[in-house]
Amino acid sequence: MPLNGCSVSVFAGNDYNSDSTAATDKSRVTRTIMTGEKITDWIPNIVLGEDYDQRYADSLIHYETLGNLSGFFGHDMPIHRHAQFLQIHFIRSGRINFHIDDQLYQFSGPGCFMTPPATPHSFHIDSSADGHVLTIHEVLCWQLIKDGMAIESSFNFSQGICIDPARLETSQQGQWLLLTQLFQQIRTEWQADRTARSIAIEDYVRLILIQLIRFAKQDNQGTTVNNDELNFFRHFAKLIEDEFQHHHPLQYYAQILGVSESRLNGICQKIANRSPKKIIHDRLIQEAKRLITFNALSNSEICFRLGFSDPAYFSRFFKRQTGTTVQIYRKTNLNNMPS
Repeated sequence: MPLNGCSVSVFAGNDYNSDSTAATDKSRVTRTIMTGEKITDWIPNIVLGEDYDQRYADSLIHYETLGNLSGFFGHDMPIHRHAQFLQIHFIRSGRINFHIDDQLYQFSGPGCFMTPPATPHSFHIDSSADGHVLTIHEVLCWQLIKDGMAIESSFNFSQGICIDPARLETSQQGQWLLLTQLFQQIRTEWQADRTARSIAIEDYVRLILIQLIRFAKQDNQGTTVNNDELNFFRHFAKLIEDEFQHHHPLQYYAQILGVSESRLNGICQKIANRSPKKIIHDRLIQEAKRLITFNALSNSEICFRLGFSDPAYFSRFFKRQTGTTVQIYRKTNLNNMPS
């Protein structure tokens, strides 16, 4: 199935209403897979204020450059969600494959994606990709709804948005330029220590949300992935989340899923642009990076916690997958980590 870019694509996300907080608190994301089984509570919930930048554990807004986040979490980000948080990826340059719920997009930056709260998404970006990532608590979206903006435009933040400026109408180019400037202003404020910094950042965030609402008025659909294949892939991702530390051969996953290894590979290549083995290895590396960063564990302790039996083999595996050693990654990441 060809994967197309978008001009301004709008698609439905999770139900968004005043009761959604309780639902997301319980981490309920349920999908029906091919066998008829219901999958609940398996999609990882990432909280940037806990998993990445602990200075902002209680903040309603978090900003980071795309380069820094991809350097930490990886350029191949498996399916995940952000309960109670809307997330905006503003891509200035670089190739990206972005998968939000049942929509797939491929194009080269510049571009912008907005993912509704608690909506499953994953992506692959070039190592050279550059841009901004803005994560916003849904309470700020509620405030805009209360102020009447979303009602005026019939938009309620349950819809995801994909914007490709190359396909915008001439009359919309000025709006895109303003959006670009707003993200740059947020970056400047975030990295500086200025008077009324938090107020300025919140005002810029509100302006960004308003711009996205304006773009959303043009309702073009993205490319929908075959639901059976998508649900199958999610089942595979759930198995990885449960089993990645046990180092099963690919045949183990294929047998549980009831398909051949070649069929499993075909679906993974189509949905994630990666082989099943690569997806499993990426999950191991993601967990290794978290353990290195947030725990005072030795290399051997991390090795055994991830299911490796030989620390030397783990070290070689880490270097082969990341291009650097555990020791260098630990030192570099601690030096660059927000304090």
